[in-house]
Amino acid sequence: MQYIFATFIVYSGRLTGNEPLSVLPLNSLPEESIGRAHFKLCDRLKLEKKQRRMCRRDPGVAETLREAITMSALECQYQFRFERWNCTLEGRHRANILKRGFKETAFLYAISSAGLTHAMAKACSAGRMERCTCDEAPDLENRKAWQWGGCGDNLKYANKFVKDFLGKRSNKDLRARVDMHNTNVGMKVIKAGVETTCKCHGVSGSCTVQTCWRQLQPFHEIGKQLKQRYETSVKVGSSTNEATGEGEISTGRNQQQQQQQQQQPLPGLNDQIPRTMDLLHIEDSPSFCRPTKYSPGTAARKCYKDKNCDAICCGRGHNTQSREVTRPCQCQVRWCCYVECKQCTQREEVYTCKG
Repeated sequence: MQYIFATFIVYSGRLTGNEPLSVLPLNSLPEESIGRAHFKLCDRLKLEKKQRRMCRRDPGVAETLREAITMSALECQYQFRFERWNCTLEGRHRANILKRGFKETAFLYAISSAGLTHAMAKACSAGRMERCTCDEAPDLENRKAWQWGGCGDNLKYANKFVKDFLGKRSNKDLRARVDMHNTNVGMKVIKAGVETTCKCHGVSGSCTVQTCWRQLQPFHEIGKQLKQRYETSVKVGSSTNEATGEGEISTGRNQQQQQQQQQQPLPGLNDQIPRTMDLLHIEDSPSFCRPTKYSPGTAARKCYKDKNCDAICCGRGHNTQSREVTRPCQCQVRWCCYVECKQCTQREEVYTCKG
């Protein structure tokens, strides 16, 4: 699973959190010999041996991985743009967070697995993969779906690919099991958001023939749901079954329920414990107020006076600067086909946290 986070650093220097929620263009690779161009991108991504082999096997995988990495990073920074931790993905800070069990760690695992699942399902339906095509759902015939322009996102293939790509990890310790749980939450949120879209065909708009296909939610909606789960993330600990010596994840929400569970045989290590859609973390997050190995702190961070300056600036107060800004205004659409705008200048105040 580390491949996604390790590769974030490639893009983190250029991400501010203000970018549109889009991904890199699929033709961004230089024109090289088409047959093996994707090999070079697979090698640039920090992949394990099996992952590199899967990446090279299908020319569409490399670009889909890069798309997933970029999309996940942008969405993470968008969701945390008003927070003390604004999804800082600079290499040192990112690596140190991933070594711990914070709420932020949980979110990174979930948004990354969700991003890869979403990107792969979309790549299949867009025809960019050799080993998959439209959704192979029952009662949906691929060729007919293509004919009518209704090609379902192939979530079934995406889930299978992601599970195989990430591989099985040791789940004998609490941290490994929590990481795997959060990874699965990201994939489950994608699955829960699948919608059925239908299109009618017939004379004069009648619906004598109807074509339906399954479609994923926009990734921004997925990011929003995972952010909500981050806010309600459950702190867990571990207990040991004296009979088996195996570990169990306990949430601490209900002590009586825990005592009852301790008297029952534990599920196998491969079971998800607990079975929940909550994100899980095992230790409290740092404040992120001052520079540490987990973040650069919030000094000089832009804030919004009536919205988050008090929280982001950690009680240190904020500086106020006044500046003139020129923006397009009073825009009108002209025939045909352009937009005409005036340039308006106004003064605005910018707030930044004190050091």
